[in-house]
Parts: sequence; C-alpha cells; structure tokens
Amino acid sequence: MTRRNRPPFRADHVGSFLRPKELLDARERHKSGAIDKAALREVEDRAIRDVVRMQEDIGLEGITDGEFRRTYFHIDFLEQLDGVETRGGLTAHFHSAKGEIDFAPPVLHVTGKIRHSHPIQVADFEFLKSASKRTPKVTIPSPTMLHFRGGRGAISRDVYPDLEPFFADVAKAYAEELHALSRAGCTYVQLDDTNLAYLCDPKMREGARQRGDDPDELPRRYASLINAAIADRPAGMTICTHLCRGNFKSAWVAEGGYEPVAEVLFNELKVDGYFLEYDDARSGGFSPLRFVPKGKTVVLGLVTTKLGELESKADLKRRIDEAAKIVPLEQLCLSPQCGFSSTVHGNEIARESQAQKLRLIVEVAREVWGTGSG
Repeated sequence: MTRRNRPPFRADHVGSFLRPKELLDARERHKSGAIDKAALREVEDRAIRDVVRMQEDIGLEGITDGEFRRTYFHIDFLEQLDGVETRGGLTAHFHSAKGEIDFAPPVLHVTGKIRHSHPIQVADFEFLKSASKRTPKVTIPSPTMLHFRGGRGAISRDVYPDLEPFFADVAKAYAEELHALSRAGCTYVQLDDTNLAYLCDPKMREGARQRGDDPDELPRRYASLINAAIADRPAGMTICTHLCRGNFKSAWVAEGGYEPVAEVLFNELKVDGYFLEYDDARSGGFSPLRFVPKGKTVVLGLVTTKLGELESKADLKRRIDEAAKIVPLEQLCLSPQCGFSSTVHGNEIARESQAQKLRLIVEVAREVWGTGSG
C-alpha cells in the first residue's frame, strides 16, 4: 500500500483541540477588557505553536491551529461575511453518555447582501504556515451553515425575496475566500458540515419539513451550493468535507446512518474527500459507502473524541477491514470522528487522552497502510 503524499492523509484529524488553561484565561481577560486583542493574540500564538509541536511529535502530516482563535467552529467565520449578524440562541437538545444537555449558541441571521469584503482566514493561515513545515489545513464551516439552522426565516425577505441569489452570493463569497487562501499558499481546506449529517436523522428531517423544506431535496440543494463555491477552486487545492452530528461537551444532537444522503453526498458533491463519523452505532453501518466512486477518499472517523477510553488496535483494524469490503482500502484513511473542541468549551476528555488517541491513529495507519502516516 502506497503512502499518500497529498491530503487527506492516512492518519488525519478533524481540526479542533482542547484549549489550554492559559488560553481560556486570556480569553476571559479579553472579554472583561483586562487585555486587548493584540495581547490575546500573543497568547493564542504561543498556544498554537505548542499544539503544532504536539501534532508533529505524534507524527501527523496535516496540521491545524486547533481552532484556538475561535469560540465556535462556524460562527467566528460566518459572522465576518457582510450581511450576516448573530442573535439570541435557539436551544438545541444534545445527548451524551451522562444525560441531556441544552445548548443555545447564537443564531446566524442574514440581514443584508452576502459579500466577502476581506480575507477571513488568511492571517491565521499565514501564522500556521510559519509554525510548521508540514501541510497546514484550514477548517471553515460549510456554506450550508447559513441556511439550515434558521432556514428561510433567518434570511431577510426584503434582501433576498428569492433564495437563488442568496445561494449565489454565498457561493461567490466562499470562492473568493478560497482564492485568497490559495494566494497565501494554502493547499488543504476542510468544510465542516453538520447539516448533511442532520438530514440523516428522522427527527431533523421532520423538523426541516415542518418549516417548509423538503428533506429529500435539501441534500441536492446543498451539494449544488458547495459545488458552486468550489467550482473554480485553485489548482492543487484539496477540499474535503466533514459531516458531524453535533459535538458539544461530549454530547451530540443527531443520529442515523448516511443512507438518506449517501448517493448525493458521494456522487454529486464534488469534494475530494469525506471525514465521516463512525465511532458508534449513531452513525449506522458502512453500507452507504457503496456509492463512493473511484478517485474519492473516505476518512473513517472510528476513534471517538467524546470519551476518554482508548480504542483497541484490533477493533480499529477490524472495522477498517469491514469498510474495505465496500470501498477499496487504497481509498480509505483513519481519523477521530470529530474535533476535540468544536466550541471553546471542549469535550469532557483529558488532554493526555487526546494525545493518546492521535498516537493510536498514527500507529494503526502505519500498520494498515505501511510506513509513515501520509
């Protein structure tokens, strides 16, 4: 089995890491006005250098900044687009091994024309690139995140009486960000998408139907939006998507296998690879992978970030073998099922366990696919 010399890598990860206490304290001091943005960024820079060193020491090839400059995986990016505002939260019911958790992050509202008036991730990418000689990965929310959470009701009818111009403006804004990142040297981008995964859950599908959307048509509409955003992607840029069923303090929102979206996901969505949650029964079996065509890569998220218990190598290899009966092993990679800290709050897992799980992924990848984690 050959080593992959481009992303996604045999041993990869979704992107976010547990924030160190020094960084959390600095964020609180900045929020209270005790330190300015420049002082906070100095703390962020130190923390990012440390988490980059951790990733390199473990043997990872794709390196992120841990999303250490963000509060939420999606809001910090999307609210920098012209025309987007955040308002009071809509409560979501998360489920965990310990019970129910209610969480109400701010809701994004479209109140003006969507425009990309300035680069959003370029400065952060340039710092990350300077901190590592390996492949830096930029994680950004999928463009679908501006629609699904609030639906038609969160998009001004005065600004967008017809939704087609809205989708076109979102795609154009994303295309401009991708080109800005490319000019800075970025070759690896991940679009984090909860919505395609939520559309695997019968309850979420019914919720979409009740607000006037067709849950059978939405995957195709979202694939079209993402395709428009990446249609003019710069040469040499790999674009993957990560499907997530919710990740907050080790809790989740949605359940259900990929069958309802699989055919569109794998055959109409023109990304290069898919990071898929497969850490427990919530995600169903590997059967939907039968739709994966040649030339696309599936990163199996077999290692959970929600619990500290370490998976066994034997179990991981067995599950990789099961998936390889449907998709050739050459098209598979291994990762955690999600990030360790999709929000600043972090999952209920120790930093030591975070590192152990990443080492396990690298070791299993080397034993399954050969020398190196690439």
